[in-house]
Amino acid sequence: MRTLETLSGGEWVAGTTGEWIDVLDPSDVRAPVARVPALTPKDVTRAYDHAERGFAVWKRTSPFERARVLTEAARLIRARAGEIAADITAENGKTLTEARGETLKAADFLDYYAGLARQGYGTLLHDARPHTRTHTQREPIGVILVISPWNDPLITPARKLTPLLATGNAAVFKPATETPLAGLHFARALHEAGLPASVLNVVTGRTAEIEEALLDDPRIAGITFTGSNAVGNRIRRRLADRNVRFQGELGGKNASVVLRDADLAFAARTVAAASFGQAGQRCTATSRVIVEQPVYDEFVGLLVAEVGALKIGPGRDPATTLCPVSSRKQRDSVLADLVRAVEQGATVLTGGGADTEGERVHGCYVRPTVLAGITPEMAIWREEVFGPVLALRAVAGFDAAVEAVNDSGFGLAAAVFTRDLGNAYRFADEAECGQVAVNSTTTGWDVHLPFGGFRDSGTAYKEQGDEVLRFSTRVKTVAIDFGTPERTRG
Repeated sequence: MRTLETLSGGEWVAGTTGEWIDVLDPSDVRAPVARVPALTPKDVTRAYDHAERGFAVWKRTSPFERARVLTEAARLIRARAGEIAADITAENGKTLTEARGETLKAADFLDYYAGLARQGYGTLLHDARPHTRTHTQREPIGVILVISPWNDPLITPARKLTPLLATGNAAVFKPATETPLAGLHFARALHEAGLPASVLNVVTGRTAEIEEALLDDPRIAGITFTGSNAVGNRIRRRLADRNVRFQGELGGKNASVVLRDADLAFAARTVAAASFGQAGQRCTATSRVIVEQPVYDEFVGLLVAEVGALKIGPGRDPATTLCPVSSRKQRDSVLADLVRAVEQGATVLTGGGADTEGERVHGCYVRPTVLAGITPEMAIWREEVFGPVLALRAVAGFDAAVEAVNDSGFGLAAAVFTRDLGNAYRFADEAECGQVAVNSTTTGWDVHLPFGGFRDSGTAYKEQGDEVLRFSTRVKTVAIDFGTPERTRG
């Protein structure tokens, strides 16, 4: 078993106690694949000490040097894509194809924000005063705490860390306890690319043991978090009386609508990919499908056939198309949701329950499940499951479909399948979601596209694209009176 250290103050350290956290493979939890330091509150405070010093250096560093570091880190990640993808698969369970895609997309984030770092952030404004030029400029806000989830252990840190580093901030980064290896790969690439010591500090540890030190340090200027609504709301309440920015990407209950004029075979393939990729463990995964009544039976038959063709297995097997969920805890949570759905009246069309065949008994496998007989009151229709579970409903027409999409506390992503351009635009206007797709998946939003949800799915600060600058920078207005020629000469 490998023993990995974490990055703090520009050095790779094991913490002060010598305690470690085992990282388990969801496909077979019997033997740990690695271990990382279990840091203490004192270690966390030391990370903030380092970040404070790092910020003083990095905010004055040329944007062109920042861009050079990010570009070199992207090159290193691409060069190590095979090694990194293998570690993502080992700690998270997703297939090697999915893990490699995540790795290359993380490098894309570095390249994109390297380009953005070279641009000026500001605007030239008219001024009513004579001989005056006024402009705005954007500046880094300071030390930002980054808390990332276990489901996308590399791409989420890349999405969060890269823009804040590009704009001159420093970071304390807490990867998920279950999946720290990918985040350490990302930190190592930045470190070896020449990121100055102390700008990025990685805190590995059990959240319950270090939460107070992590969240309450007075030097925090912003927190960016991806995870559950329960944790996100707890952080938000903790920040209520502090001048700390909070960017939250929280839960989702994403819906795809299949209208009667859709290409049904294409819709079934696309919905299956959006629902069961990464075993449904994407914040943008489709978990609800709303189908116009005249094509409901035909679509369901096509969808069940697509799901039945999925091959369950470990992510390292090239033949696998449905990986395990990330942990026993997550498996048990999904299974409990399925039991409750059946108790409330849902019908299992395919799947249901754990998969414990052969060696899979040692893993965290859930059969891909499609549920029918769903009513809007059922928990399976309203609450996030975060697993390979899809709930179906039939509706009378377009208006009823939009109403069903919007009948949710969440508002992250939605899709519609139709050949009618009018319905496509109407859906884009009326769906109460931050991301809307037409004839495509609810997943897969590229690095330059602003990303984030409405309502309980997130906060007002978006991620990705240049929209993220609203979170990672502050705006300063500067007016310069350059005087008349006579005054200047005098």
